Amino acid sequence: MAPLMTDQLNTLDEADARYAVRVLDVVREYGSGTGKVRALDGLSIAVAAQRFTAIMGASGSGKSTLLHCLAGLDQPTSGRVLLGSTELGSLDDRALTAERRRRIGFVFQDGNLLPHLTAGENIDLAASLSGRRPDRSWRTELVERLGIADRLSHLPSQLSGGQRQRVAVARALLGRPDLVVADEPTGALDSTSSRQLLEMLRGCVDDYGQSVVMVTHDPAAAAFTDEVILLEDGRAVDAFTSASRDSVLERVGHGALGQEVAGR
Repeated sequence: MAPLMTDQLNTLDEADARYAVRVLDVVREYGSGTGKVRALDGLSIAVAAQRFTAIMGASGSGKSTLLHCLAGLDQPTSGRVLLGSTELGSLDDRALTAERRRRIGFVFQDGNLLPHLTAGENIDLAASLSGRRPDRSWRTELVERLGIADRLSHLPSQLSGGQRQRVAVARALLGRPDLVVADEPTGALDSTSSRQLLEMLRGCVDDYGQSVVMVTHDPAAAAFTDEVILLEDGRAVDAFTSASRDSVLERVGHGALGQEVAGR
């Protein structure tokens, strides 16, 4: 299924189960007056369900802002974000928090683990906050697949960068969310740890039927995905499927993102 762009989105049925999340004419501005910044500028995209989607673009293109809007961590200035058929902007704070904890898992670039909690306690944190008891068999499967079963009693400071990120992934997946969003999850990892993490995110789609959206600068990381959406100045400027490292480099090679990739 090819990514849908702006001119096709208005014809979609809001209950269309083919799409995990849709962004409709979203504007996100920060500041005011002469200091106002428009991070998203009338952005419209649709992300297919049970697919692995990469969001790429140069620094300042709006990638992380988009991801935060998709996850309900930030609210658009205008426009709509639909998680399935649920419009996130229509929910009050309490309902939005409940929806986010139940249906969305977020993997931050730095893991975002609490330093005074063990790896196991960090994994269980979201379930604890929402008053749910984790599915122990699912938790065991996750930590074994991620290779961290022997690290659960360790504090984050006692873990490698790759181990911390795998703990963050386990925390994001524990509640079996519909949507997993990851913000540059391999940015601070070595090549081996990066590949292991990307294979796990790939497995979320292939083995567990989840939908994954990942922001990345890395063409090699994008090659693990089913589709790539390119952003520029807060708008979607390209979308393509069957990405490979070389095809991504070819599509981004002459723009600002291509210059950033070449400089890495």
